[in-house]
Amino acid sequence: MSTSAPGELSTARNEVPDDASGLLAPPVPPGRSRVRFRLTVASAFVVAILVVLVLAAIHLTQGTADVGLGDLLRLVVGGEAGDTDRTVAAVLVASRLPRLLAGLLVGVSLGAAGAALQSVARNPLASPDTLAVNAGAYVAVVGAAVIGVTLPFYLSGTLALVGGLAASGLVLVLARGGAAGPTRLILAGSAITLALHSLTTVLLVLFQQETMGLFAWGSGSIVQSGTSQVALAAPLVVVGLGGLILVAHRLDLLALGDDTATVLGIDVRATRVVTILLAVLLSATAVTVAGPVGFVGLCAPVIVRLVARKVPGLNRHRVLIPLSGIAGVIVILGADVLLRLVLPGTYGVAVPTGVITTVFGAATLVWLARRLKDSGPAAGTRAAHVRPRTARRTLVVTAVLVALLVAATIAALLLGDRLLLTGDVLNWAADRAGKQVSFVLDQRFPRALAAILAGAALGLAGTVVQAVCRNPLAEPGLLGVTAGAGLGAVAVVLLVPGVGIMGMSAAAVVGALGTFAIVYRLAYRGGLSSDRLVLIGIGMSAGATALTTLVIVVVAPWNLNLALTWLSGSTYGRTLEHVVPVVLALLVVVPVAVLHRREMDVLALDEDTPRVLGLRLDRTRLLLLGASAVLTAAAVCAVGVVGFVGLVAPHAARALVGSRNGRVIPVSMLLGAVLVSVADTVGRTVIAPAQIPAGLTTALIGAPYFVWLLWRSRGREA
Repeated sequence: MSTSAPGELSTARNEVPDDASGLLAPPVPPGRSRVRFRLTVASAFVVAILVVLVLAAIHLTQGTADVGLGDLLRLVVGGEAGDTDRTVAAVLVASRLPRLLAGLLVGVSLGAAGAALQSVARNPLASPDTLAVNAGAYVAVVGAAVIGVTLPFYLSGTLALVGGLAASGLVLVLARGGAAGPTRLILAGSAITLALHSLTTVLLVLFQQETMGLFAWGSGSIVQSGTSQVALAAPLVVVGLGGLILVAHRLDLLALGDDTATVLGIDVRATRVVTILLAVLLSATAVTVAGPVGFVGLCAPVIVRLVARKVPGLNRHRVLIPLSGIAGVIVILGADVLLRLVLPGTYGVAVPTGVITTVFGAATLVWLARRLKDSGPAAGTRAAHVRPRTARRTLVVTAVLVALLVAATIAALLLGDRLLLTGDVLNWAADRAGKQVSFVLDQRFPRALAAILAGAALGLAGTVVQAVCRNPLAEPGLLGVTAGAGLGAVAVVLLVPGVGIMGMSAAAVVGALGTFAIVYRLAYRGGLSSDRLVLIGIGMSAGATALTTLVIVVVAPWNLNLALTWLSGSTYGRTLEHVVPVVLALLVVVPVAVLHRREMDVLALDEDTPRVLGLRLDRTRLLLLGASAVLTAAAVCAVGVVGFVGLVAPHAARALVGSRNGRVIPVSMLLGAVLVSVADTVGRTVIAPAQIPAGLTTALIGAPYFVWLLWRSRGREA
């Protein structure tokens, strides 16, 4: 068996990642050593169960009612029942005990599912979240709510199972079962998750009455109104957990590698399929009960494997899977206890537990990413290789894109809930239009301008990020910059009512630059690894998104639609004042990018060439990535959070005009402007007078394109 060095994450097909290197434990020694071995494993379970009991005792004392530990002890001891005891019993049975049982069930399900998925993918970054299982299950549940038919629990769970299987299956196919390495696995999972999240958000925005309460639930809430759902879900969890324990020995042998496992008589394909089915069953059941509670399936197995380095035998799957389930319970109950300590009263009910677990999981993902081994100069060269294009072709492409942009701008002014004519626009430009036409165009023109400028900014930011990271699948959103800017802007808008556009812009810039600074600092370890930068950025993005949800739910739960619209990327209500930050950012950054276009060409080659040519590598990277963060923050101020533009526009530009950044920059900016402008116009027109935010439209367009890119490069990287 080939194993990786300590602290490294392996990406080879038959290698076991460092955090999973002890999956196949040595044989149990005979005699007294065997007894000692079993006592050590039993001790680990006892300690874990004791921690669960302590957290459960604390958990039962928390809530909105004035019921403490003494009241609960008096109820347990018994005696003559009075009004107080009946009140305590009612609170316990109706609210606290169901929430505790839900935490137990969801923790066991996600912890065990995460351990199984990590073993199948042989990748410690695999989990129901990173494989899009939770996202697929969630969109299926929301889709059922939109239909308006109340489904029985098992039918709803079946829909969640189908959704989770479809999403995770696609991710594993794109990532070659996890053998393509952690970065590709997380990129594929992030793309599918973002696409499904966009679809879910469209449903939440368009069907507000039917999906009432599902936004907070979508972050994972274990609040229950009774024990009925937990009781219905318990048999499914028992089946899933029992099935995983039955295939545990096969998973032990699978850890040796596909070839070795086949020689030992294991049907590798069947083992993988059965394990994934069981893991998705557990995850879908958890989603049906409590929504997608984030990153429990990532954190719990990691905790157990860390303990396994000190306690031999815990890496055996018959021990690892149930102990990961218990660790999942510890993560969920610990997060819920912490949540209600920090936010007591009604906030403890309103704020989803999944917000805290997502922040913890994001930190875990960052920690794992920091341990990622540098791929080296050769392996790190991932710039897209396209055939050189002529200058004439570049001129033709640019002219066509300019014409498309003009057409898109005219369409943006003419189309909407009211159709206008070209003559109306000409009269408005000459200040001869009537009041109604002027009113409509006075609203549409700033929106159209904001979409165009924000699209251009995102196209340029994506070009810079892809060149510096040498990864054509990277974009500002995957570096956490977009989520950081959104967190800053939303926090100021909600916490400081009446704040002006400049205050919001400053907050977005601070959020974007602050997030970028953290990501860059964490990713820099004697040098900047592109893989490490992307993985840490994805973790930071998840954490910032969870904190944004926390701010929305705590500060303005009644203004949920406004927050959803902002986070989905919309030009609604934009004025010329909103355009000022992005204009200033473009005026500053475009010259910087043009002046450094040749440095960007060199950076896209490999790690060694820039140093040989005397390029100050770290300084240039920092300057260019900082400039992209400023552009992204300005775009967020103009149109909110818009995803995938920074991925699609630069990649399409390189396909059209080649890899030279002097040509890619203007073409990418034009493509980004056209994409966001068309997305905004389509969103304002197709279901007028209702509107689909532009960011959702770009995500629904960009995510399939991203999946296609992953699929196309799948065979080449095999």
